Amino acid sequence: MKRQFLLFLVAIQFLTRLPVPHLDGFQASWLAQSTRYFPLVGALIGLIGVGVWWLGSMCFPPAVAVGLMMSASLLLTGAFHEDGFADVCDGFGGGRTRDAVLSIMKDSRVGAFGAVGIAMMLGLKWSILVSHPRATLPAIVMGAHVVSRWWAIGLIWRLPYVRTEADGKSKALAGNLGGAQWLLSGALGALALLPVCLLVDPAAGPRLALALLAALALSAASILVAGAYFRTRIGGYTGDCLGAAQQLAELAFLLAALGVLGVVQRTG
Repeated sequence: MKRQFLLFLVAIQFLTRLPVPHLDGFQASWLAQSTRYFPLVGALIGLIGVGVWWLGSMCFPPAVAVGLMMSASLLLTGAFHEDGFADVCDGFGGGRTRDAVLSIMKDSRVGAFGAVGIAMMLGLKWSILVSHPRATLPAIVMGAHVVSRWWAIGLIWRLPYVRTEADGKSKALAGNLGGAQWLLSGALGALALLPVCLLVDPAAGPRLALALLAALALSAASILVAGAYFRTRIGGYTGDCLGAAQQLAELAFLLAALGVLGVVQRTG
């Protein structure tokens, strides 16, 4: 149990800027093993974001409360995944060949494709969250954080890592996640999400369940499309690709949930 807790702390340290205790005897292999806890860390990020939204909604209009929640999540993660999304927009938007794509993604500067992509993604995410029903928003937000990270680390399992040179932390994740570990990570994330779902008004329970199922399906489809695209263009994935996949899956999850809840409300 102590070893697993240490791995959980490693996952927190990798994905967020939350302070963690000094990890005595840290080994590079711990980072690869910590991927099983990425969805659980997503639940933690979502829970903190929901807490900020709840406090903000007591004082401000819904649009402001959602903006505060998104800002808290960005500060909490250091815009880790969003940076990968912007790099992927620049690399795949501006690069014609595999080598050009990989070279552009390594450039720390943000180009036109990245700036437009991140602005559209954050704007769409904000507008979706503002439109979500208040009763189901906490469960949907936490579900998006959990599921998107679960689908994203599935690319580690299914795709090869394409950079040959040392590439910091992301290279340490490559090739160290199997199907059993991936399923275990999803189960841990689902257990963390369950209490929030149970707190939802029972009258909204069926709508929430249907929305979560649709969101799970659309986010899975987004990852499958992204994975196929990455394989076709560069032969696998990079660390930036994982960040972009997480953001794409999160957006698809939120969009599908909103669509289902809207349809159910109109037909009910």
